Amino acid sequence: MAASHDHESGNVIVIAHNAHYQTEMTKAGAKLVVVDFSASWCGPCKTIAPKFSDLSLKYSVAVFLKVDVDQCEDIAATHNVSAMPTFLFFKGKVKVDEMTGADEKKLEEKIKKWIGEGDNDVGVKGHMDLGLFIDKSGCECLNESDDHHLSAALAKGPDYLESDCDEQLLISIAFNQAVKLHSLKIQGPDDGRGPKTVKLFTNLTKTMDFDSAESFEAVQTLELAADDINKDIIIPLKFVKFQNVLGLTLFFQNNQGGEETTVVEYIGFIGSPLDTTNMEDFKGVAGKKGDRH
Repeated sequence: MAASHDHESGNVIVIAHNAHYQTEMTKAGAKLVVVDFSASWCGPCKTIAPKFSDLSLKYSVAVFLKVDVDQCEDIAATHNVSAMPTFLFFKGKVKVDEMTGADEKKLEEKIKKWIGEGDNDVGVKGHMDLGLFIDKSGCECLNESDDHHLSAALAKGPDYLESDCDEQLLISIAFNQAVKLHSLKIQGPDDGRGPKTVKLFTNLTKTMDFDSAESFEAVQTLELAADDINKDIIIPLKFVKFQNVLGLTLFFQNNQGGEETTVVEYIGFIGSPLDTTNMEDFKGVAGKKGDRH
């Protein structure tokens, strides 16, 4: 039997039980989910409830859930919620932030932070900017110049990544959980130094060197035209081959104009975190298999 979708004021969905909670989390897909853990006896919870409702209308691109910790003890226990109100923030069922207390300003700041461009401007329905799932400490770049590093290409800004002694770059990207990688954005200058041929490898067990990158067969090879890198273009991948990616290696083999160095202004990753839901949570919930890709 389908769970009822009881709405409080605004766009807040009041959770009835665990199966209802899992259903709403799944339906949210790549959207930001904000969960208010509250109790009927909690004064601060009552104080912030109208504000939470107002925020659900103001930020309608996100999903707002309300969980009564006494009625849904199992959900509260799963997330180790002990103080009320507690707000948890999820993307793709992965907890990305939390806060405790009835601080209206802090709550709105966190909502604005996590909605970001991934919910609105990524350009691929059902997917998000995977930047927040990148483990920066596990990333590295071979042959980067002393002044222009990989970190610049992973953020949108005035700085950029540049190769050092020749045109090639070998970049390893680590994700903090498995992701489905749908597409990339690769941006470079229009002066001939922008990247052209890019070989992609997934889940390598050891660091690749340039000789291996040249000789090994890639999961996919991209041949980028000047227009692909000069504008905000989405570069689709063979999605079926990027369904469970913990690490991505990008070998930038050459550039557009045969220049001495290659410049990468931005690398963006579009996709979704692999569904990590415990299937035990779906016991008794029929008709869910096959709902998601």
